[in-house]
Amino acid sequence: MLEIVQIPVLSDNYVYLLHEGVSGQTAVVDPAEAEPVLAALAQRRWTLDYVLNTHHHWDHVGANPALKQATGCRVVGFRGDARRIPGIDVQLAEGDVFELGECRARVLEVPGHTLGHVAYWFEADAALFCGDTLFALGCGRLFEGTPAQMWDSLCKLRMLPDQTWVYCAHEYTLKNARFALTIEPDHPPLLERVRRVEALRAQDLPTVPSLLGEEKATNPFLRADVPELQASLGMAGAPAVEVFAELRRRRDRF
Repeated sequence: MLEIVQIPVLSDNYVYLLHEGVSGQTAVVDPAEAEPVLAALAQRRWTLDYVLNTHHHWDHVGANPALKQATGCRVVGFRGDARRIPGIDVQLAEGDVFELGECRARVLEVPGHTLGHVAYWFEADAALFCGDTLFALGCGRLFEGTPAQMWDSLCKLRMLPDQTWVYCAHEYTLKNARFALTIEPDHPPLLERVRRVEALRAQDLPTVPSLLGEEKATNPFLRADVPELQASLGMAGAPAVEVFAELRRRRDRF
C-alpha cells in the first residue's frame, strides 16, 4: 500500500512523497524545492529512489539536480519531453507502467497545459498524480496546448473511477470555487462543496486531494458537455470543446 506525504512548498505548490513499505522504496512527485523534501525524508528515515515529473515547468522540476546529487535517485519523466526534464534517467510514455516496489502506476499522456505533460495513476491505491492538468475545481492554463488537446486530456482523466483521489500540484481551489460559482451559481453540489472549501481555507487547511467523483459533479471544466452548464453559458448544444474553450477564456480573465 502506498503511503503518501503531502509537502507544501513555495506559495501554493504541493510536492508528494510516495513510500512503498514492503520494498522501502520512495519517490517524490514534482519537487520544486529540495530542502523540504530532504527534511521530510530524514524525519521518516526514508531513502529517495525516484523523482516523478509530470511536466517541465521549473516549479515541478527545480529540485531535480539537487535531489540527484544528495540522494543518487533516478529521475522519471515523459519520453517526448526528455530534453526539458533536468537529469532525466527513465523515459516513459502513454501506457507504460512505473513500479515503485509493489505499487504500479500507469502513465497517461495529458497534453494541454504543456505539450509534454503526463499523469501517474496508481490504480490499486486509487491515487492520481496529475500535475497541472486537473485541479480541484479547475484545470491548468493552456501555455502550449490547444483547447482540443486539454479537453481530450480531461476526458481521459474523467474516465477513471470516481473513488480516485486527485493529487494535483497547487492550492488554487478557493479561487477556482469562486469562478465555478459564476458559471453555475445555483448548482447544489457546487454550493455545498464551496462551503467546505471556504471552511478549510479559513483554517489554512489543504483542499487537496479531492475525489474524482466530486470533480465530475462540480468542476466546470469536466462538465463542458453537460447540458445544464452549456445552457448557463448560452451555448446549449455547442460542441464540448468550444464550451471548454469559453470556460478557459473566462477563467483566464477572472
